[in-house]
Amino acid sequence: MKNKKHICVIELNSVGGLIHYAYQLCTALANAGFEVTLLTASDYEMANLPHNFRVKKDFYLMKNFSSSNSETSKGLLKSVWRRVKRLGLRILRGVYLILTWFRVTAYLLRVKPEIVQFSRIQFQFEAYFIRRLKKNNLVLTQVCHEFEAREGKDEVLSTIIFGSDEAMYAKFSALFFHAEENRQKFITHFPAVPVKATHLIPHGNQGWLLQLPQSPSAEADLRQKYALTEQDKVILFFGLLSPSKGIEDLLEAFGLLPQTCGAKLLVVGYPTKYIDMNALYERVTELGLSERIIFDPRYIDVTEIAPIMTLADVVVYPYRSSTQSGALQVAYTFGKPVVAANIGGLPEAVEDGKNGFLAAPQNPQDLAQKINALLQDPKLAQAMGEHARLLSRTKFSWEKVAEIISGVYETL
Repeated sequence: MKNKKHICVIELNSVGGLIHYAYQLCTALANAGFEVTLLTASDYEMANLPHNFRVKKDFYLMKNFSSSNSETSKGLLKSVWRRVKRLGLRILRGVYLILTWFRVTAYLLRVKPEIVQFSRIQFQFEAYFIRRLKKNNLVLTQVCHEFEAREGKDEVLSTIIFGSDEAMYAKFSALFFHAEENRQKFITHFPAVPVKATHLIPHGNQGWLLQLPQSPSAEADLRQKYALTEQDKVILFFGLLSPSKGIEDLLEAFGLLPQTCGAKLLVVGYPTKYIDMNALYERVTELGLSERIIFDPRYIDVTEIAPIMTLADVVVYPYRSSTQSGALQVAYTFGKPVVAANIGGLPEAVEDGKNGFLAAPQNPQDLAQKINALLQDPKLAQAMGEHARLLSRTKFSWEKVAEIISGVYETL
């Protein structure tokens, strides 16, 4: 251990896609010969999985995923109360998060690892702690999942209070991006950050899901829950529900499919604070599709992901903006063909015509055409799914991700 570089990976989102990513990255870096410590919150979702790295999870944060987001409010008073309650919980969670950052910073200054690796910087106040760590000569890096808010942010107020993002990103010795399109956009937005500090890595697969035990009746149980017959073809949307995901475009596209295709649309995922579920339900009713569109708006337990993917004939990512997608890698892991919007970093992950189709963004007609092509040609869908699984094991392997990151870290 003494001859190994010590990497502290900071991922306080202890439940959801970011911690799934962090778990696999830490595993890969440990396999590559680093001493790795993951700092996360006490309700660490991956605790029962095998670990070849240390986990420090004695930080307490309130849950990110609340069942109240899945509820629909009827009546003005109920709607107002729900919003007030949600705002209060957000403020309280923010207080806990700030206190946790003080503890994380104290720990890092005491341990002094060779490298401190951050995930997505979600809040402007975190820049204060990054500056403090940099002043104490710690080497800071980041896997830059997102560098701009896609769902709304008061840029002017944030900059006045906390300073610019550019000044913060200049503190990092290395920044990793999952698509060249994102890296180039970052370089354009933040010219003060040295180009040599930016690096491209694949978005690793979701192979950890294959380690989870599955009930033999899981798929049948889900079919019963969703009222799906064996003859029903399933178009699946899986992931967080937010405006940037283009759910409205998918609903419109589904309405353009011929009823003879025998398909139902299954929309599964946790609704963020930016999505109006009532509006989605109303649009489904207007389209006359209430009997053919199924919503499951909640945080999905990791044990349910595999059987949900098993149901799918095609998985759709109709995004209106995107850097990359962890949910896309879930479909690849389970060998499912995809239809994704030709936007952001998605074209660098989807081999059009080989493991799925790229569709014009915010274009329900084109989206419907690409979906229908897969529904009408099961042999093509199967071949594309097999290629998706191959990409998951090769192009998006964690060994490749760790190899690139390790090469960069050896130079810092």
